[in-house]
Amino acid sequence: MHQNLDKLEDLDANIYIVSNDQPEQQLELYNALEEKMGQSLPFISDPEMKLIERADMKNGDAAYRGYALMDTKGNVVFNKVNDHWGEEIDKTTEDLKKEYEELSK
Repeated sequence: MHQNLDKLEDLDANIYIVSNDQPEQQLELYNALEEKMGQSLPFISDPEMKLIERADMKNGDAAYRGYALMDTKGNVVFNKVNDHWGEEIDKTTEDLKKEYEELSK
């Protein structure tokens, strides 16, 4: 059974995967997500890790796996390192919705 990303659709937010991987690696990840979850998300290529660093998700020469929420001005309001964000999509969604609601107050 596919876990899916539909749970995030009711958030009024743009959702992306930010990656410093090469385009070929990003395509592999995109396809793997699509196969596992029934769909994928658009990728933002960040080879210089500027957005990754801004989200406080930089881990040396790589990026932590996890998720972050930015407001409309580009300020990071929440981030969480979690290698298993996709496998734990219910928890991921719960965290993001809670932080989104706080931001919307």
